Amino acid sequence: MSEVGTSERGRKDSVSRQKVTYIGRHLMIQGKYLDLILSGKKVTTIRYGIVRPKFQEVIIHSAGKVIGKAIIKRVTYKKVKDLTDEDAQKDGFSNKQELIRELKKTYPDLKYGDYVTIIEFELVQRFDNVSDYDVYCGLNPLDIARIALRYDIELTDEEKSLLRELLAKKSIRKLAIEKFGSLNRRWIIRKVLRKALRLLIEKGILSTSMKTGT
Repeated sequence: MSEVGTSERGRKDSVSRQKVTYIGRHLMIQGKYLDLILSGKKVTTIRYGIVRPKFQEVIIHSAGKVIGKAIIKRVTYKKVKDLTDEDAQKDGFSNKQELIRELKKTYPDLKYGDYVTIIEFELVQRFDNVSDYDVYCGLNPLDIARIALRYDIELTDEEKSLLRELLAKKSIRKLAIEKFGSLNRRWIIRKVLRKALRLLIEKGILSTSMKTGT
């Protein structure tokens, strides 16, 4: 992930003095842009102020659903007045003027001298129509845990705690050994993951033509 403020030192210094907000593993995008993302016509999202992603790999959410996994390729900081038609086209708009009109709908107090952050991403895995070729529908177990903890689904506190532990250990195998003392008890973790996946599909958060079992 590359990060570009501007080529001039003075402007870089100006960016560095701005208040910073951060984005974690989840990138939320308005539902009206869903089709543009899935069609590949929208490959950026523009946020007010200076925003720094904490991770290169993120999960994109839109319209109450999980859309997919993306890699953040580039982060650019610009003043609104310096936005270009190319910036607009990457964001799914025809030109700079149309882009700025839309930005002002989201940020009514936006001024031409304000900074915005352009986050350019590549959608590397779609979750809007997951398949049934394996027990986790092609999803990484860690992604299932992250998504499940993001939404209000019927998991017990113990199950949620187990998913958090999985994210901390980053491995079913490692968690099974450290928590249960045996690889033979991996089934406990896998059962919770399958339950979480089933609930996500039943709630329509993940879309698929099939139903998962426990």
